Amino acid sequence: MHAEHQTTEITPEDPVDAALAWHQGDPRATIATLIEDCRHLRRQLALSEGAMSRGMTRGWTPSYDRSE
Repeated sequence: MHAEHQTTEITPEDPVDAALAWHQGDPRATIATLIEDCRHLRRQLALSEGAMSRGMTRGWTPSYDRSE
């Protein structure tokens, strides 16, 4: 007996809706998590910047702020 494999189409979620759903609709918890994620990523960026050689990146250096 062969089991049938059902394929489902995966559709990308709206990232805002997904973040809110992860926190059961609590906007303050969602914002707090996103701020902490930003802090974590900035620390990771600082660590990787210290480990990269300028020759490896051909003079590119990371930016901590988004450019408009």
